[in-house]
Amino acid sequence: MDRPAWAPEGVDMQQASPARMYDALLGGSHNFDIDRKAAEMGKQLVPDLPRLALSNRAFLRRAVRFLADSGIRQFLDIGSGIPTAGNVHEVAQDIDPECRVLYADIDPVAVAHSRAILHGNDNATAIEADLRKPDELLARVRETGVIDFDKPVGVLLIAVLHLLSDEDRPAEMVARLRGAVRTGSYVAISHLTSALRPEDAGKLGANAANESRIGIHFRSRDAIATMFEGWALVEPGVVELPAWRPESERDLHEAPGRSLGLAGVGFKV
Repeated sequence: MDRPAWAPEGVDMQQASPARMYDALLGGSHNFDIDRKAAEMGKQLVPDLPRLALSNRAFLRRAVRFLADSGIRQFLDIGSGIPTAGNVHEVAQDIDPECRVLYADIDPVAVAHSRAILHGNDNATAIEADLRKPDELLARVRETGVIDFDKPVGVLLIAVLHLLSDEDRPAEMVARLRGAVRTGSYVAISHLTSALRPEDAGKLGANAANESRIGIHFRSRDAIATMFEGWALVEPGVVELPAWRPESERDLHEAPGRSLGLAGVGFKV
């Protein structure tokens, strides 16, 4: 199989990637055949899966605008994925061009493409890092000089914590990040849930593990809420993706009671 010009050397083109599957669901072009097949298989099991991807993306944009309107001027997007329209830096820098954004992802394709589109943007860049290794991740963040931990930070954990198993202790990873940022910082989290559609969640989880060989963990509402321990939840709390401060009907990609994702924003006091 020919390697596309945008794909870094050494990338396994026979193994699906969550970042590239998400890109495929959003209609992006930076994915491999294996990613498109995995996304298509997911759609066959749950036909409205692309709506979940759109709903999650819309939450990200609303959360970034909320944080920027609340005074946040630097954003750390962990598990940022493949850049598509309405990226964090586009949304934040539209409000204030001086906003600083650091993307971090484990997928080298996501990092390479992020760096390419950020060329010439002095206030944004991307690094390769693993959320499961928080000390190493934070060290790499500090090395960039993009994020000043002496000032409030907007930490974005969008559709990434469900890629961590219980053994990876996702709530503890969030707590480690909370310990690294100062008072006045925020965290925004979206996470796949089994709360509303347990059968569909079970089918997608089993397919990801058995066919795509990707560990995706649909968690209960209580398990997701636990990740906000130590943060003061912003209204309306941990809710379905489209129910978190929708700005218009265009944000309502999923019907009430049908979302496969929950989301919330917390404030460090």
